[in-house]
Amino acid sequence: MGLETKPVSTLHETTSYNVEDFPVPTGREEEWRFTPLSRLKGLHNGTAAGSGAVAVDVDAAPEVTVETVSRDDARLGRAYVPADRVSAQAYASFEKATVITVPRATAASRPTVVNVRGAGGGAAYGHILVTLEPMAEAVLVLDHRGTAVYADNVEFVVGDGAILKVVSLQDWDDDAVHVSHHHAALGRDATFRSFAVTLGGDLVRLSPSVSYTAPGGDADLTGLYFVDAGQHLEHRLLVDHTVPNCRSNVTYKGALQGDGAHAVWIGDVIIRAEAEGTDTYELNRNLILTDGARADSVPNLEILTGEVAGAGHASASGRIDDEHLFYLQARGIPHEEARRLVVHGFFAQLLERIEVPEIRERVLAAVEAELAR
Repeated sequence: MGLETKPVSTLHETTSYNVEDFPVPTGREEEWRFTPLSRLKGLHNGTAAGSGAVAVDVDAAPEVTVETVSRDDARLGRAYVPADRVSAQAYASFEKATVITVPRATAASRPTVVNVRGAGGGAAYGHILVTLEPMAEAVLVLDHRGTAVYADNVEFVVGDGAILKVVSLQDWDDDAVHVSHHHAALGRDATFRSFAVTLGGDLVRLSPSVSYTAPGGDADLTGLYFVDAGQHLEHRLLVDHTVPNCRSNVTYKGALQGDGAHAVWIGDVIIRAEAEGTDTYELNRNLILTDGARADSVPNLEILTGEVAGAGHASASGRIDDEHLFYLQARGIPHEEARRLVVHGFFAQLLERIEVPEIRERVLAAVEAELAR
């Protein structure tokens, strides 16, 4: 497969299955300027030998079909074309893929959990395809743990009238490197709900994207991240509105603490000329808890038609409001407990959106553990 062409956008111009169609990043490119390339362990320049061990195990709902297929399976790569060099490297390098299918008009009776476990030993590459046939409904959990240098692509194909809810947890060990692209292709009147939780890893760069194949698609992308000293956690989102009367909403919030803690959030929304009636909004908030932490937040909204239902974005990064702490301390609450309550309040509305109670409790416990450090 060769170089693909897309409508012109100043933000996302090249997509290709071929690694060599993307130059090796230098760090001066807009899409790489925030990422510390030296910490990618060679994923970006072809020097990462695929000798690592990452296992994918699926605990599926009884209505769901799970297959392990070779890379020449015709279903792979149809919904998503890689948009950067690491994504293309992952597509060119994986050997086996996991394919998860929810049959037509079927509602899965419980969440399907995909356990991705890294065992170290070098770089590894992966691919997952999740397909909901028309009118199907499912909840999916992607749970990443262990240690790895890992690059992968995940395709979500949401058929007409289908509803897919995804929770993705990046809960890696402290030395892990993970670069991943999640792409959702939505059919007519399809609904996609994504919740990304990023806590662990030395460097995690997660790129969720959404495209629409017919009117009526509805995408909601939510994220929560907590960055500790020395960690680099990066989220780069793209919602590409190419058809009329679709909706998208993006809400990401993060907290940072410790020297060298670095969060990056890039939110790109493109409304093409033909996408009249689009309704979109994106929001990013960062709570900086200590000195030495840094948050980069860049919302981008590119509108190529004047006929939209709504479009906007907002971004802010700052410290805990002293007045909030004073209010709580004046009522007898110790400083550390007041700080904990403020952070809980900051994340509370997001946590309520996690569909799986066990995952919600696990994330809440992880935030508590971060605050106790």
